[in-house]
Amino acid sequence: MRTLSRGRQDGFAPEFTAVAGTRAHAGVLGPVGAPDVVCVPGLGCSHRYFLPLARRLAPDARVAAVDLPGFGRTPGPGEPLDVRGLSLALADWLRATGRGGSLLVANSGGCQVVVDLAVHSPDLVGPVVLVSPTMDRHARSRARQLGRLLADIPRERPSLNFVIARDYLTCGPRRLAVTLRHLLEDPVERKLHHVRTPAVVARGAHDPIVSRAWAAEVASLLPHGRLAEVPGAGHALNYSAADALAAITRPLLPDGA
Repeated sequence: MRTLSRGRQDGFAPEFTAVAGTRAHAGVLGPVGAPDVVCVPGLGCSHRYFLPLARRLAPDARVAAVDLPGFGRTPGPGEPLDVRGLSLALADWLRATGRGGSLLVANSGGCQVVVDLAVHSPDLVGPVVLVSPTMDRHARSRARQLGRLLADIPRERPSLNFVIARDYLTCGPRRLAVTLRHLLEDPVERKLHHVRTPAVVARGAHDPIVSRAWAAEVASLLPHGRLAEVPGAGHALNYSAADALAAITRPLLPDGA
């Protein structure tokens, strides 16, 4: 059962759906009846850091930024879910809300969840924008990824630090650490051939987490993939370079809205 609450929180209208053994939350923005866009957050993150992108797409789309179990406003199980568990929960939510086949925009670790979704539920996957996809198989270690994350901080809008800090506190250090381990153990490059819809790999040219070589490799392994780089941008394009990411995303909407 899906309920859309009145009023706004964090800039979105809150929507709750009983699904996947929890009460899944999504932040929704945009006119009813417009094409659906589903945003899938990365490690530890919530719907909140998709607000800049949602605002730019909202004139043309109905944007739903979902909180995966254990993150944001969606309660999770005591034991953090692995990539397959998160993608199965996303599949249940897409079916329950009638958003299967929508344009999917994922950032960072959320890209791994979307790619895994294509393995077991390809019917639910519409066009895809993989924004700064992890994990770079050439730097698949906790220490290297944390070092790259710290290097990215100066490349983002300063206000993103407050959004991320709040989200990390919400999910807690254990869930964050265990989920990071699951993402590091996920061989995303072996699954990319399952994404058979039009796909764009979007990367900030100054992203220290996702190298250009890795982003190009991801794009080359997608059956219908291409690479798009945003000059001067870092990792979280959906927050710090929302205008550029909206321009990349909009042509994948029905009729290129």
